[in-house]
Formats: sequence, C-alpha cells, structure tokens
Amino acid sequence: MTPTRHNRSDNDAVLDAVRDCVLAVGVRRTTLTDVARRAGVSRMTLYRRWPDVRSLVGDLMTREWIAVAAGAIPERSSDVTGRERVVGGLVAGVRAFGGHPLFRKIVDVDPELLLPYVLDRRGASQVALLDMLADTVREGHADGSVRTGHPERQARSVLLIVQSFTLSLRTMTDEDDPDLTSEAFLAELRDILERTLTP
Repeated sequence: MTPTRHNRSDNDAVLDAVRDCVLAVGVRRTTLTDVARRAGVSRMTLYRRWPDVRSLVGDLMTREWIAVAAGAIPERSSDVTGRERVVGGLVAGVRAFGGHPLFRKIVDVDPELLLPYVLDRRGASQVALLDMLADTVREGHADGSVRTGHPERQARSVLLIVQSFTLSLRTMTDEDDPDLTSEAFLAELRDILERTLTP
C-alpha cells in the first residue's frame, strides 16, 4: 500500500526529530523517548514502525543520503553529456557529504554505524544511488561520452572509488598545504573518474 501524504509527513517529522537528537548527543545517547518527545508522538507510535533507535537512524540516513546524491547530480540538458553528469554529480556529492552535519556527526561519534555498508552489504541509499548512476552511465553510452561497458558494473566500480574518498578524504588532506587540500583531492577525483569513463 502506498503511504499517504499524511503518513509521509508524519514519518518526516519523526526523522527530523531523530536528526535533531543525533546532532545534539549522537546515536548511542539518543533514545526512543527523546525522539517521541521531539516529534510530539507517543513511544508506541514509534514502536509500531521502528523497533529501536538504530532502525530509525537507518531510515534517517537513507533519506538524507539519497537527498544529497540526488541534489548533486546535474540536471539533464542537451549540452551536458552523460559523463559530465556522472563525474560532476559524484564530485559534488563527495563535497556535499563532507559538509553534511549528520554525516560528520556520525563519522565523528558513531562511525561503526557506517561499517556494515562498507564491509557487509549495500544499504537502501547505496542501491538508490547505483540505480541513478547506472541510468546516467547508460545516457553516456548513448551519447558516446562514456566508454562501452556493463552499466551496473561501471556504476558499482565508480561508487567504490567515490566511497573511499567520501569516508577517508579527511585522513589524507592537509589544509595547510595547497597541494593537499580537500579541493585538490576533489580535482584528483574528477581526473580519476574522467579517465575511468572516457572512451
């Protein structure tokens, strides 16, 4: 059954409350009671949909990460190639994640939440991003801007590259050295992606 607009609005209010709690105290110190209070709902209302805080945070991360990814990909345009959309979107996405307050809070305080999506399984946001990437890669095949290949495999391969930049970029940067700033590494990422995808 498709959720009603009211239900989606209720879910967003709950996820907004989770985000506020996590930003304030981190995931481990966030409780369902805190979330219910901030969202203005009962704990039983939360328990009917989410069994624990981690499942709530999982849905929050899915919502936030998909929004970041979707907002980073350039609009379709007759003067923008598929490769430009893929490369531009991925570089902009890495930059956006680096400045996203929820992502930064989780990396700083609760990084173990991200480990399953790096080591064990794909999350909902990764699946959604792979679908977007594969579609854009196909556009690049059609306009000749992306080398011929298996679109899903190409999408997964570039996502592997981009995940490493997203999760580890700050460990490699030295903002006091103009050659090792985050922007310098993003330029390097752009070059890597261009060389990977160019026919």
